[in-house]
Amino acid sequence: MPEFSWTCPYCDRPTTITNERIRTSRSVLDINNPDGRQILDTMFIVCPNPKCQKVAVVADLHESRVLGDYIKRWEEIGKKLYHWDLVPPSKARSFPSYIPEPILIDYKEAYLIKDLSPRASATLSRRCLQGIIRDFWGIKPGRLVDEINAIENKVDTTTWQAISAVRKIGNIGAHMEKDINLIVDVDPDESEKLIKLIELLIQDWYINKENRKKQLEDIINTGAVKEAQRKGATKNNHNRKSESHPPPATTTTCYNEATVAWKKSPTTTK
Repeated sequence: MPEFSWTCPYCDRPTTITNERIRTSRSVLDINNPDGRQILDTMFIVCPNPKCQKVAVVADLHESRVLGDYIKRWEEIGKKLYHWDLVPPSKARSFPSYIPEPILIDYKEAYLIKDLSPRASATLSRRCLQGIIRDFWGIKPGRLVDEINAIENKVDTTTWQAISAVRKIGNIGAHMEKDINLIVDVDPDESEKLIKLIELLIQDWYINKENRKKQLEDIINTGAVKEAQRKGATKNNHNRKSESHPPPATTTTCYNEATVAWKKSPTTTK
């Protein structure tokens, strides 16, 4: 199997998977049935990160057909029908614990059902977005459209337009159309795009802010340590100078005072 790029769902580390890190198996449905011939491929992938090395299990179901004749035959894999992330059950990233828990719960659930119910997943992304806006920007709870408009001048135009798109797509699952016979569908790829925007906002608004804070605090702490070292070095240098240059001796002064006292003594008067 050729090498391929892969991001570990546990440690979130991009890497390249080689044959040493993957095991595959294939099952062929060759029994006559209404859905036709199908192939099920399963894969075990072991993360090459020494600090992780956890196992992911995925499966793909494809259409299939046999080509050739009785002398030479081969299997042709067709359209992918389904994909399952078995272990772990979704591709949801692991985020730091300082991200509010309700936001992470909605995010993980949106990823978990994106293939089973894309419209419900889009609705959860919409709910997750609303939670992020309220928490990060301190927007007073209300209608999501009003909350999004309240941050229009606080984010760049492209981000604001993407956020508005999440609201509109999420509304498809959250609200029934006036004409109940009108069905607007959302496919798994579209629901995943909404989830990716949630990941982007979490990264830009929460994680980058926290990383910046830590970096600045580290610089401040380094400056404090260096200032303490400078003061300590200055004090030590002053002490060394004092030891190498002691104050002048007082012997002469004492002698002069004694001489003066002797001269003033009555016994010295003739």
